[in-house]
Amino acid sequence: MDLKHLNYFITVYEQKSFSAAAKHCFIAQPSISAAIAQLELELQQALFTRHARGVTPTDQGKKLYPLAKQLIGKADAIKQTFLSQGIHQSFRLGVTKGLGVKRMSALLNDFTSAEPSMELTLVPQHENSDARIIIKEELKDEEKYHLIWQEDYLLVLPMNHPLSLKDEIRLSDLDGLAFIQRSPCNAWQMLNDTLTLSGIQLDIRAKIQTIDYALGLVRAGLGCALVPAHPEIIENTDLTFKAINKLKLTREIVLAYQHPSPLLNTLRQQVKLISES
Repeated sequence: MDLKHLNYFITVYEQKSFSAAAKHCFIAQPSISAAIAQLELELQQALFTRHARGVTPTDQGKKLYPLAKQLIGKADAIKQTFLSQGIHQSFRLGVTKGLGVKRMSALLNDFTSAEPSMELTLVPQHENSDARIIIKEELKDEEKYHLIWQEDYLLVLPMNHPLSLKDEIRLSDLDGLAFIQRSPCNAWQMLNDTLTLSGIQLDIRAKIQTIDYALGLVRAGLGCALVPAHPEIIENTDLTFKAINKLKLTREIVLAYQHPSPLLNTLRQQVKLISES
């Protein structure tokens, strides 16, 4: 059984699409289709049900997935055992706070998998690094950048808050609102400036830094907060998320760099896949 075919199977399973898997693996879709067909022939089992919007794993596909992951993991472990005796390339990546653990983990996993001999070190975004994943406003004048994610800011409220019943939130609804201020946050500064010009004042109940802490305080009923609407945040179904009418607050998360390198090119390829998906 070809390990490459198993790797393609895993990617199709996780991406739920042959075309998305092809993009993820940097190969043509017919190669993915041929690999899956060969696996199905060897196992004499259908692994996916094809439909217009992608694929769904069959029961046999679901059975194969954890076994394939285990086998690929062991194969990678064998490779790493021998690569650890060779030459390593170091890469320091600066990362700003609040980008989302799941999506950052997925990006870094793809990066390290593509460069198995690399020694990756994560550092705060203000330290010396080979590249940085930051909010666009944190760019230095000499840096170039590629967009990774773009997302709006939403007002997050406790489920039992009266504003959660409203179809839309107006600026006037924020007057006197119990609020959790998170800083540094450019969107907070823009919101505060807008409210000040409109003669509206928030009731600041806490001043904190991290998004997770803000969500926890909202959940505890201390107040409302302004947070970026990436999937890892808005999947908190015990909270309510609302856009503020006629106020567009957005952040762009970018890969910033100054000097090109082979490792940076690999990371840029991973970022390009995300931005095109």
